[in-house]
Amino acid sequence: MTELRRDDLLADRDLRGAEFCRAYAGRIDDWLVGLFERSGAPAAGTALVAVGGYGRGEMCPHSDVDLLLLHADGVVAGPIAERIWYPVWDAGIKLGHATFTVKQALRLGETELDVATAHLSCRHLAGDPTLSTALLDAARGRWIGDAGRWLPRLRELSATRTIDPGEVAFVLEPDLKLGRGGLRDANVLGWLELLDPELLERDRAVYDAAVRVLLDARVALHRRFTRPSDVLLLQEQDGVAADLGYPDADDLMAAVAGAARAVEWLTDDAFDRLDRGGRRWRRNRTRRLGNGVVLRGGQIQLDEPVAAEDTAAAVQLLDIALAAAHSGLRIGRATLETFAAAGRTFPEPWPSEIKDRFVELLRSGRPMIPVVETLDHWGLMVRIIPEWAPCRSRPQRNAYHRFTVDRHLCEAAANAAGLVARVDRPDLLVAGALLHDIGKGYPPRDHTEVGVEIVEDLAPRLGFDAADTVVLVDMVRHHLLLPDVATRRDLSDRGTIDGVARQVGSVPTLRLLQALTEADSMATGPAAWGEWKAALVRELADKTAHVLAGGSIEDAVSSQFPTVDHRRLMAESRRSVHGEGFTLTVVDHDRPGLFSKVAGVVALNGLDVLAAAAFSDEDGMALCEFRVEPSNPDADAIDWVRVADDVERALDGRLAVRARLAERARTYVRRRPLQARPWAPFDNKVIFDNETSANATVVEVRAHDAIGLLHRITSTMAELDLDIRSAKVQTLGDHVVDAFYVRDQSGGKIDDEEYLAEISRALGAVLRA
Repeated sequence: MTELRRDDLLADRDLRGAEFCRAYAGRIDDWLVGLFERSGAPAAGTALVAVGGYGRGEMCPHSDVDLLLLHADGVVAGPIAERIWYPVWDAGIKLGHATFTVKQALRLGETELDVATAHLSCRHLAGDPTLSTALLDAARGRWIGDAGRWLPRLRELSATRTIDPGEVAFVLEPDLKLGRGGLRDANVLGWLELLDPELLERDRAVYDAAVRVLLDARVALHRRFTRPSDVLLLQEQDGVAADLGYPDADDLMAAVAGAARAVEWLTDDAFDRLDRGGRRWRRNRTRRLGNGVVLRGGQIQLDEPVAAEDTAAAVQLLDIALAAAHSGLRIGRATLETFAAAGRTFPEPWPSEIKDRFVELLRSGRPMIPVVETLDHWGLMVRIIPEWAPCRSRPQRNAYHRFTVDRHLCEAAANAAGLVARVDRPDLLVAGALLHDIGKGYPPRDHTEVGVEIVEDLAPRLGFDAADTVVLVDMVRHHLLLPDVATRRDLSDRGTIDGVARQVGSVPTLRLLQALTEADSMATGPAAWGEWKAALVRELADKTAHVLAGGSIEDAVSSQFPTVDHRRLMAESRRSVHGEGFTLTVVDHDRPGLFSKVAGVVALNGLDVLAAAAFSDEDGMALCEFRVEPSNPDADAIDWVRVADDVERALDGRLAVRARLAERARTYVRRRPLQARPWAPFDNKVIFDNETSANATVVEVRAHDAIGLLHRITSTMAELDLDIRSAKVQTLGDHVVDAFYVRDQSGGKIDDEEYLAEISRALGAVLRA
């Protein structure tokens, strides 16, 4: 074969995953053998060897070809290598190559882990097989002999991948190759198996199934690109799902998450078993922890049969889980296998000895998470809570959430464990955190409605009495109440505080919801919680608590915006533009379009709006305050002098804000073509609320974020003669939720249906554009 042809392989969609990889590797083998034979290499003393992923036959469409040209001492290999390497480069294939004697190759493998592991999969292609065999045998012998030196480094690298590029099972856009639990960890398991051939004996079927899912996805992903990429981007997930025959992208990502979790667990288990096979635990004696639970060999184990009675068996399992969480040690494999095979179920309802232990496990915080992951891997979590099953590995495919549903619930419960000092009932806090989003496993219905129904039935089965069940149900029903109201409504409006107080009902429940909001938000992602949002939630909770405790609502809603300084500036009846830190404050004579012009200038200067507030008094002065941050995280400090100058020009009508924003949007697209906004299942909406406020209509706009969007929305409102009395602007990942308190020209609420329809039509056009 003089040329490498692969178009037919790429076009054959029946060739998937490992089958494609083998076919492609075979095609490359034939081509390279021909190149070697035409290179003038002597029959003895030279060999062409595949290593790394190519050596394993894992050739995805854009995989590198890693080759060694081995030669005996005295053979001039340089010209031979050139006659092989250059045709590979000419074919547009990324080549990893080296020309070595066997001794040279082994010497490099003594200091470089990547080289040492690449040699473990070397495969003879052409030439003198004695050289290939010598390298493979020596490399594997040295790998086994140097295991004590390489294993800690290999384990460290696996742990590092948990942070960067992240866990394949949980990140929004996983790296199928290098992410934790991805194909690199699957390779690691193969390398570890050389140290203990029985390492995967009982897990071979699980391992093979997981690798098949990941390799299928990687091959399908490569087929969709013209250059290498192993990151399964949001916008590619639907296409990859369709190519592989999944019903939708959610099913694809659930399969990928499940496979990655299996690989990650098997990798950790393999490291642990090899570690225990060394000297570290040989002299450790058994330490009895009670109820048949022991610490032996660096693991938590059950030292007696699983109890025949369900309640006793449940107590045993939770005692083992608690011991693992408290000690930070893994649960012994034999113990997990025994419980999985025993088939015991949890009684209904749970007696106090089960409920108390489960709550204690949740209260252990972050050490609880790997324990739950282990129980889940062995199918034991669904025996504890059967409703957990639909949440397992269920993706949340939007840029706001970073975890699957089940992991998000565990993270929220772990966060809640650190907040128990703020509430009267820590048990309800951690249980509510674990269950607050359980309805997400049951689409397409609203997850809160489904969650309420589930918890109404589940909480009594978990041993909570009727009163506690009511509180847990309220926590599920209202888990979004505080963050939504705090960031989308005017906290100085008595209707806002009165509405929250009526829904929550009591101060203890309010404080549970406040802590749940923080725990849930921190578990959601970096965009979901910060000082600004925390302050708003705290303000809302404190004002609502004041009312629930019998205080006056008028006292509660005494506003901190505008501040005394703001009102002083407004009383001067002249323009003031001031930027400091991350806050821009503008005071000027009230007129239509003022807010939108300032919003446009903010966007023009490369600033993202995190929050904004507006106010106008009865004397014709208006106040706008914007909390911003640079769109580019690497940008220097905000140039407030330039921003203020642009605001002045815009307010004087000397800056073409709309035209400049259009130019910036086009420039932004050209300069950042590879950073397009990820797809997310988020619908643009315009919602009207005439109930919350007694004095204004709340117009809530939900939309995908875009340059100048706030300017276009508020400009449209100005064209419709809407007076923006106050505003709340919130950016959530790649979308925004903005709420505007508006009045008509007469200063009243907007209740005319035709007028509302026109507002909706105009704003809808903005969002569609």
